[in-house]
This record gives sequence, structure tokens and C-alpha cells, in this order.
Amino acid sequence: QLQLVESGGGLVQPGGSLRLSCAASGFNFDYYAIGWFRQAPGKEREGVSCISSRVGSAYYYGDSVKGRFTISRDNAKNTVYLQMNSLKPEDTAVYYCAAAGYCIATMKPQAYDYEYWGQGTQVTVSS
Repeated sequence: QLQLVESGGGLVQPGGSLRLSCAASGFNFDYYAIGWFRQAPGKEREGVSCISSRVGSAYYYGDSVKGRFTISRDNAKNTVYLQMNSLKPEDTAVYYCAAAGYCIATMKPQAYDYEYWGQGTQVTVSS
């Protein structure tokens, strides 16, 4: 059964760090790009970052997270990570990972392009 499971969310103070994980099973993980999205209450889901398939040579970061977030993938573990540093209250949201056919470094990931989704993990940045 195809599955994406996010973990690593939680409550952190402003300026702190979290590392989210997205563990995949039930499909050929290596051949899929993986994206991270987030959705805050009352807002639309937005693409935060993505990494291309296979060796992950292409990746995208939204302007709001550039320089603070780092995406990476470990195909041996069927897992993608999102390292989040210097967290801000406006980063508070439910974070989702999703799988798609491609990630383009200059193109913001769009939810409609992503075929498989995880259930989400809550990230709260608050003092």
C-alpha cells in the first residue's frame, strides 16, 4: 500500500530548529520528486520546497524559507528531510509531503501536480 508518513513536527520557540521527515513506502520512491507543502489556518496550501527524483540534483525553495530550510533525500531509506532553521511564528502550519513526477528548481510546486500525499505534521513556532 502506497504511503507517505511525515514526522518531526512539534512546538519550538522562534529561532529554533526542527527536522521533518517524510518516509515513503509502497511505490518506487527513487523515481518520484518529493515536495513539502504547508497550510496555516484560514490559508491556502502553499508549496515550500521540492527535490527532484533519483539523486535529487534539482531543488526549489520558496522565498519565505530560502536560506533557512534545506531539503534532502536518502533513497536508501526512502525518506526525504526538511531541515528548518531560524524558525519564525509565520512558519506555523501543518506541513505535508507529497510525491510527483518532477521538481523544477525555478518553479514553485503546485499541489495539483502531486499525486500522493501524507497526512501532515503540525509545526508550531511560539514563545
